[in-house]
Amino acid sequence: MAAQSLLTESAVGWSIFAFVLLAILAFCWVYIRKFQSRQESEVISTITAICALAIALITSALLPVDIFLVSFMKYSNGTYKDWAANNETRAQIEDTVLYGYYTLYSIILFCVFLWIPFVYFYYEERDDDNVNKCLQVKNALKYTIGFAIVCVVLLLIGAFVPLQPPPGQNSTQWEKVQYLFEELGSSHGLPALSFSISSLTLIGMLAVITYTAYGMSVLPLNLIKGTRSVVYERLENTEDIEDVEHQIEKLKAKCKDGRPLSSRDRHSLQELEGKLQVLQRRGRHLEIAERNCCTKVGSALRPLKILMGIFFILVALLFVIALFISNLDKALHSAGISSGFIIFGTNLTNPLNELLLALQPVFPLDYILITVITMYFVLTSMAGIRNMGIWFFWIRLYKIRPKRTRPQALLFLCMILLLIVLHTSFMIYSLAPQYVMYGSQKYLVQSPKPTAVPASGNASTGTTKICDADAPEDECTVTRTYLFLHKFWFFSTIYYFGNWVFIGVFLVGLVVSCCRGKKSVIEGEVDADDSDMSDDEVKFCYQSNKPTGVESVGRKARLSFRVGSLTRQ
Repeated sequence: MAAQSLLTESAVGWSIFAFVLLAILAFCWVYIRKFQSRQESEVISTITAICALAIALITSALLPVDIFLVSFMKYSNGTYKDWAANNETRAQIEDTVLYGYYTLYSIILFCVFLWIPFVYFYYEERDDDNVNKCLQVKNALKYTIGFAIVCVVLLLIGAFVPLQPPPGQNSTQWEKVQYLFEELGSSHGLPALSFSISSLTLIGMLAVITYTAYGMSVLPLNLIKGTRSVVYERLENTEDIEDVEHQIEKLKAKCKDGRPLSSRDRHSLQELEGKLQVLQRRGRHLEIAERNCCTKVGSALRPLKILMGIFFILVALLFVIALFISNLDKALHSAGISSGFIIFGTNLTNPLNELLLALQPVFPLDYILITVITMYFVLTSMAGIRNMGIWFFWIRLYKIRPKRTRPQALLFLCMILLLIVLHTSFMIYSLAPQYVMYGSQKYLVQSPKPTAVPASGNASTGTTKICDADAPEDECTVTRTYLFLHKFWFFSTIYYFGNWVFIGVFLVGLVVSCCRGKKSVIEGEVDADDSDMSDDEVKFCYQSNKPTGVESVGRKARLSFRVGSLTRQ
């Protein structure tokens, strides 16, 4: 009977997994196609971006699965289920989760160090006049070798970093070398992979501090403030165009009698002509935005956006408060830097941790919440990258814009998300340490007086307690996520200080976002450094509906009339 129940539960689990996988792939395809440039798209870069984004989302979903599995082994009264009563069965399930982590993390290593760099350089080496694909592949491989060397170095360092105390000073050189090889052989090289992943997680921490912290502050406030009215923007843009055209005419009037313009006037004329081109492109974008049905639907959904923005800002503040309390708890009750600020359980009341524990009796609210938290980090990271673009220190490399994003930018976006996902697990552990360690597990505290046999589960006596650091070792199973995060203490120390920086960047981003006004309805679509080629798609749409004759003359009058109508309303 127990075996049949386990098979049924497994079948349901695999069905849910297949559905989630299809949903993730569909979302990745829609997201990449939304931002992908129609002029510079290529099959290999598109497939790589979709697969990399899917891997990032699947890896982020592994933490809720890990917590669910360790919690699913027990009944609510603290006893193990029949199929999990055997230590070997539990060990097999735990090892399956652990190998799942290592498999996905190995794929991330392959993508970050080999596949994505190769596709990036392959596209960079593309030349319209060059039909020699072999030469293109050769050049891409040449540049990718550098990334492969870095990966091999990290693996070797991780393989020979001893996790146990080394032999004494009186040991011979051979004993020390033998000890290193025994360390490598006893763990089957898994610490090598752990060290490489932890090294990438440090880069992911920088990406979280830069993009996720900013996304958590800017996304809710943008939803609350909304965008400027497209009618007002078109009127202002039309007035600016007329003003710039008038200044250009004044400068050109100086050379009507044949006299050349001074160098200062020529420089001013070039600046005005460049500004006029930008304003004209803004006008085309604004006209298309006004006719776009998405803009009208967005205006109709304005109350819903405000509610979502309020909800997101409350969630962000809850996260920051929980992260602050967790870091303060580590500062007060851990052994310090030498231990990686590791603590077992919680000593201060953490609101998010308490909320997850309070939702445990109502299945599956706690699992839904931890899944929402994980997805929230990923989505806010995507929003941060979308608003900021791809930067290398103070240099902007690429912009992320709908239907106009270059393939290289999409590859960078997916690589950054892969690195962010690696650090997400530690961030969530910092938010709810006790829940991430043990999930919803409970254990029995034996009492001298026997109690009634429960209706569901094994016979037991005593009271139940939520699993914590004081629980017996055989009564509570620690998640594989927790064990993986604390394999190297020095990485945990860096993560700890990174959390403080994250809190500071979030608060600064929140203040800056509050001080900024409403965004333009075409925010980020038109910039002065854009090339005319990047605007070809909009030109095509504009020319197909371009007004002529009397319509062109009366455009400003109609805009003024509509603004006046809005003002009277």
